[in-house]
Amino acid sequence: MTVSMTGFAARRGQAAGHVWTWDIRSVNGKGLDLRLRLPDWIDGLELALRAELQKALSRGNVSLSLKVSRDSETPEAGLQVNQTVLPAVLQALRVVEDAAMAAGVTLAQATAADVLAVRGVLETASADEDTGPLRAALLADLPDLLADFAAMRGAEGAALQAVIAAQLDRIATLVSEAKGEADARRNAAAGLLRDSLARVLANADGVDEGRLAQELALIAVKTDVTEELDRLIAHIDAARTLLAEPGSVGRKYDFLMQEFMREANTLCSKAQSLALTRIGLDLKTVIDQMREQVQNVE
Repeated sequence: MTVSMTGFAARRGQAAGHVWTWDIRSVNGKGLDLRLRLPDWIDGLELALRAELQKALSRGNVSLSLKVSRDSETPEAGLQVNQTVLPAVLQALRVVEDAAMAAGVTLAQATAADVLAVRGVLETASADEDTGPLRAALLADLPDLLADFAAMRGAEGAALQAVIAAQLDRIATLVSEAKGEADARRNAAAGLLRDSLARVLANADGVDEGRLAQELALIAVKTDVTEELDRLIAHIDAARTLLAEPGSVGRKYDFLMQEFMREANTLCSKAQSLALTRIGLDLKTVIDQMREQVQNVE
């Protein structure tokens, strides 16, 4: 089953006196690019999450966001005064008041609320707590988030697979048309070459018939598109096989699309007929459209 690199999932959880919200989303990328926005006070969480994400995902630009807060019903939830910062703030306040008094400047009396508003004086109780239980709870909740994420990427991949399969069918139809046109052109071209050769031989003296025949044969070879059509058929079979393969096949598809386009370009350059040129241009259009879809395959 084809898997898309585009996906999204969100989840809420609660344990260890905390509540949290996950948010994970991804778009296509050449490799796996992980961007994490996590609380920095949960020890060891980022390394553990990166390891799990690298095991679960192969490609894509993936953004994971986690917001954690205290459960309001938890008794420990609340604020506490930092006993290291408070004395330093009070001392600084006395220095400012003494300097103002010496300069004859009258300051308004500082209130407790003013002191508590100073950064670092008031902090949450979580600053000094053991975050191990919370980290374990978050990691235990991660598989469910990744399962939801994988389900959406799988659904997107199924839609992507249907589009690519239809495009392959269209390419196969165009290749069949090109083969029919090439066969018709070959028969007509053979007759024209024979007539041209007869006229040249009838109106020229001393012409090396063997050499002239070789040149005409080279022209025929240069305009023959049989190999290009055979390779396009082989590429179609390979692409259909990839559609049925599990796992990450996006890089294989990227390479295969280059081969598709190479053969289509060569077909156009050898066409030498309006009908075959039109088919070649239609092929290039469909191949380019399929290349855009393939860029989303994991």
